[in-house]
Amino acid sequence: MEKASHLSVIVDLSPTQWHLSAQADNQYPLSIQTFLSQLLAFLNAHIASQHENTLAVFGALPGKSVMLYSSTEVLADDAAAPDANSYPPFKAVDSTVVQRMMYEFDAFKDVEEEAPCALVGALAKALCYINRITHPSTSPGGAAEDPSILPDPRILILSVSPDLSSSYIPIMNSIFSAQKLKVTIDVCKIYGPDTVFLQQAAHLTNGSYIYLERRDALLQYLIMSFLSPPAIRKVLAVPKQDKIDFRAACFCHKNIVDVGFVCSVCLSIFCQPVPVCSTCRTKFPIKTLQRLNASRPSLAPTSSRNTLPLANLNNATPRPTPPRNVNGGTPGLR
Repeated sequence: MEKASHLSVIVDLSPTQWHLSAQADNQYPLSIQTFLSQLLAFLNAHIASQHENTLAVFGALPGKSVMLYSSTEVLADDAAAPDANSYPPFKAVDSTVVQRMMYEFDAFKDVEEEAPCALVGALAKALCYINRITHPSTSPGGAAEDPSILPDPRILILSVSPDLSSSYIPIMNSIFSAQKLKVTIDVCKIYGPDTVFLQQAAHLTNGSYIYLERRDALLQYLIMSFLSPPAIRKVLAVPKQDKIDFRAACFCHKNIVDVGFVCSVCLSIFCQPVPVCSTCRTKFPIKTLQRLNASRPSLAPTSSRNTLPLANLNNATPRPTPPRNVNGGTPGLR
């Protein structure tokens, strides 16, 4: 028998980006209303696939993240009016998601300046929710729940906002948490340029990253690529990205860099040689800094979609200077 599948959907609800997505000068304009109707059809398809399937929907809003729907716990004001012509689970999903989403959008009407989208917060909440349902507490009788009936979790991120360089470290921590929980992260980039960090999230968790070229076929992309659970994908040819951008964001200016300098003690990344590491406060030899400055490559245009990981720029051993790292070696930038 197939295991139950849990799906946590993170919806990027940036009002500015959705306004730009609906502009008529786009080749394939997509409004929030059209997107919502296709999203609800996909959510209903997941529920209808198997009776034991569970669902959670999170909204990434400017400056905050909220849970829009959960099939395993009752949220306030979730009770929908009874309708004899609709299937109750479908009715609950449709009414709850739409009502909560419209309520959150109404709260931003009087806001003059839009804050960055809280995608990291929504991702952290989804991981905490998955951890709670996949690692239940021991029953009163002392026997833990059978692992064979626990849901097979995955996360689907529907993104319209560009990368936020300051969120690099939190996203990487979320990726490591997803790997520990064996959670697959899928990403559907609906509008805007490719997101470097979400590409890495999908790649490192064996998920799929898809950039929509035909946004009028959103529902077809969702059903064909993201409806099947990870257990079934082993026998399916699920599309994945062929090019992955492995660039990172520097810790000093929060900018995405092609070539960086890495502290040998705490592995912090900097866009230029620094005399003191801002993370672990390690001091580096002056001669090593001079040698690294002399070896810095000249600025040249590089491709944004096909770059190499950060490389060591200097393998020379610096003069011994305190403090030393945990392995007894001399600290330095590489």
